[in-house]
Amino acid sequence: MIDLKSTSSQINNLELLAKQVVEGFITGMHKSPFHGFSVEFSEHKLYNKGESTRHIDWKLFAKTEKLYTKKYEEETNLRCHIIIDNSASMHYPVSKNQSINHLNKIGFSAIASAALMDILKRQRDAVGLSIYSDTYEYCAPEKGSERHRKMLLNQLELLLNSNSTANTETYQYLHEIAEKIHRRSLIFLFTDMFQTSKNEEELFNALRHLKFNKHEVILFHTYDKKTEFLFDFDNTPKKFIDVETGEEINLYAENVQQKYQELSAIFFNNLKNKCLQYKIDYVPVDINEGYDKVLTSYLISRQNFL
Repeated sequence: MIDLKSTSSQINNLELLAKQVVEGFITGMHKSPFHGFSVEFSEHKLYNKGESTRHIDWKLFAKTEKLYTKKYEEETNLRCHIIIDNSASMHYPVSKNQSINHLNKIGFSAIASAALMDILKRQRDAVGLSIYSDTYEYCAPEKGSERHRKMLLNQLELLLNSNSTANTETYQYLHEIAEKIHRRSLIFLFTDMFQTSKNEEELFNALRHLKFNKHEVILFHTYDKKTEFLFDFDNTPKKFIDVETGEEINLYAENVQQKYQELSAIFFNNLKNKCLQYKIDYVPVDINEGYDKVLTSYLISRQNFL
């Protein structure tokens, strides 16, 4: 994992930051259980006996003593679509100035999406983007051109610096997005899964809709583990405000922490089991733990998808 603390704290260039995240991840793969993924995955594939030798990369052979052929854009048959929840709860923790070391959930999702786009570019895969809150804010179909990628990066930069007071019922927009994705794709959804309990079943019906046409769905359950799962606050009286409904409650965190953790564990476990039931890849991602889990999930899903 790249040490983001060694970079500038301000996010001045999302594309450069995404590239650094991916390069740090690729370097780390050689020290992990995923070292089997070749560092040359971006532009080469192993030569298979009987193939034409026309496209063998002899310079790479001189370095590795292995035969690789160059991979061309027309060989790509993978399409990916990134979906981001931009409701008010995704802008927690509230921060006036987003920085690399102090991100809220929407900031993490934007950088993670940009990193996915960088690795997709290296793989020559097509990518699309949808953003929603209480409206369907943005939609771009899957394409592989550089111009298209720049356009999506611009949208992510706008998202990174945005504010939102909107609430959402995710399932409404997932149905709409599902209707727009016609060709088989890998679908990545970044959301904190905050829904009213009465609409939980509707949410999973929408996720099942996304799986229509043999799409693969990876749900990145985006959360701040320290406060949203462990409820780890100093023991002074605090006012807690629901950022979407505006409801308020005053309490000492220590008085409810144990019960809160028990209920959170049940909530996470139920999500995991429900996703397992519907064959959706469930990946909880703590916004303070970096991007390796997101990128690893992509590589595993891509390998299984093709």
